[in-house]
Amino acid sequence: MKRLALTLATALLALAACAPKPAPPKTLTFSIVSTEATQTQMQEWGPFLKDMETATGLTVKPFFGSNYSALVEAMRFKQSDLGWFTNQSGLEAVRRAGGEVFARTTHPHGQDGYQGVIIVKQGSGITLDKLLKCGQTMDFGMGDAKSTSGTLAPNTYLFGPKGIDPVKCFKTVRSASAEANLYSVANGVLPAATDNTRSMDRLAAINTEQSKKALAALQVIWTSPTIPEDPMVWRADLDPAVKKKVADFIFSYGVGDTDEAKRQRAILERIQTGAFKHADNTHLLPVREMEATGEVVQAKAKGDAAALSTAQAKLEQVKTEMAAHPAS
Repeated sequence: MKRLALTLATALLALAACAPKPAPPKTLTFSIVSTEATQTQMQEWGPFLKDMETATGLTVKPFFGSNYSALVEAMRFKQSDLGWFTNQSGLEAVRRAGGEVFARTTHPHGQDGYQGVIIVKQGSGITLDKLLKCGQTMDFGMGDAKSTSGTLAPNTYLFGPKGIDPVKCFKTVRSASAEANLYSVANGVLPAATDNTRSMDRLAAINTEQSKKALAALQVIWTSPTIPEDPMVWRADLDPAVKKKVADFIFSYGVGDTDEAKRQRAILERIQTGAFKHADNTHLLPVREMEATGEVVQAKAKGDAAALSTAQAKLEQVKTEMAAHPAS
């Protein structure tokens, strides 16, 4: 019986070794946070995704998530294969959804990186001091819960150090995209909200009467330190052959001085980036530092010695990693 069992086991192993490997997928799903109507989003992203199809030989389908959490969950349940994330949502995708940073965006013109801001309507008389008096008399717009510039940055650099909980400070706190917050303030729906300089740059680039009017109606009363550009994340378990096709496309797109490269750069500008750069999970170290700094601030405000010790140890660990991997 033992000999028979050993023979069967050997045969099964041989069959497993000979079994054909699963074929690489023929379709890629690319996730994009939906900041506008899907039709408008397709006009902006369509040419880029079509070029990706041509270069990779794969069918590329967009997945428009209503918020960044939807993008993380889509990757977690393998409903998407890769996509453009914010730093904080990209960190969540790595932690919870088997994601892996493989590239990052760049600014099409000027300084690499961007800032979170708080905006009010021009002439409203709302200053930062008035905003931070709290009293629950003012409605306030925050970003998506996974937004780096719209939520994490103001909590880390502004509200947290002052011991302010926005929910207790303001009459209401509404969570929305940067674009929604921008127009809500410009149109007088909200007296103040978070936003970011990339969103405002995009509004200027649109250059319509509506966008120019909205931009002219805004005033920035607070600006965060510089935030790294956004990460591109794919599933770590994506087929290596597919990863290579995607990487070959991403890192050659819009590079060079040919007419084709110029055409591609014009497409990239429509989605607010320059040529992509190589990156890995160390790109997320600055946002991990922001996260840990916020936890230190919160622990101090609560007088929680145990939580403070844990948060400080976490912050020191991140700083050690950052020293070992200086930004490129």
